[in-house]
Amino acid sequence: MTRNQITHHLTDALLMAYSAGTLPEAFNLTVATHLSLCDDCRARAAAFDSVGGAMIDGADTVELAQDSLAATMARIRASKPQHETPAPRAGLFPAPLRDYVGGDLDAVRWRPVGMGVKQAILPTSRAATARLLFIPAGAAVPDHGHRGTELTLVLQGAFCDEVARFGPGDIEVANEELNHTPVAEIGADCICLAATDAPLRFRALMPRIAQPFLRI
Repeated sequence: MTRNQITHHLTDALLMAYSAGTLPEAFNLTVATHLSLCDDCRARAAAFDSVGGAMIDGADTVELAQDSLAATMARIRASKPQHETPAPRAGLFPAPLRDYVGGDLDAVRWRPVGMGVKQAILPTSRAATARLLFIPAGAAVPDHGHRGTELTLVLQGAFCDEVARFGPGDIEVANEELNHTPVAEIGADCICLAATDAPLRFRALMPRIAQPFLRI
C-alpha cells in the first residue's frame, strides 16, 4: 500500500475524540489502524495531542506525591510514542489490527453473510462493533442507511458507492444522512475493517431478517 495514494481521511472531530480518549474501542481500533497507514492523519492527530498537552499545562496545579515525577518518567521510558512512524510490515494487516486478530489474514475466522460476502466480528467493548468484511470482486453490499456512525477502512481492493471510490488506506465516514450500496471493484476482492455504533438500516426484507443474527 502506498501511503501517498490515500485520498479519503478521518475528520477533525474523530481525531480530536481519539486524542481525548472518548471514542468506543471499535472506533479506536479503526482510527489507530488508519493512522498506521496515513502520514497526513497521523500528523494531524499528533497536533491535536499537542493541543491537549498545552491545555493541561495551562490548568490549575495541585500538590503531587514526592515520587510522582520519578514514576511518570519510568512510565514514559517504558512506553512507545503513540504516533511513531510504523516500520514496514509483512502481510496485509497493520500492527493495531494484527494484535486484535491474533495474526494476519490467514488467522481470520470468517463467517458467511450471503452472496459470497463474509465477516469476522472482533472482540471489543459493547459500545460499538468492529468487523472485518470480505467482499468478492464485483459483489455488492445490500443498500443500507445508518442509525449512527460507520467507519469503513479499506485494507485490500477497493469499493465504490454513491459518494466516491475508496481504495487501500482510504476511510469512509458515514452517518445518518448517507444511504449507499458499496460495490467491490473488479480485479481484487475487497477487504475492509468497519466499525459501527448502531445497527444499519436495510431497505430489503432479507437483510432485515438476517440482521439480528449477523449483528449488523
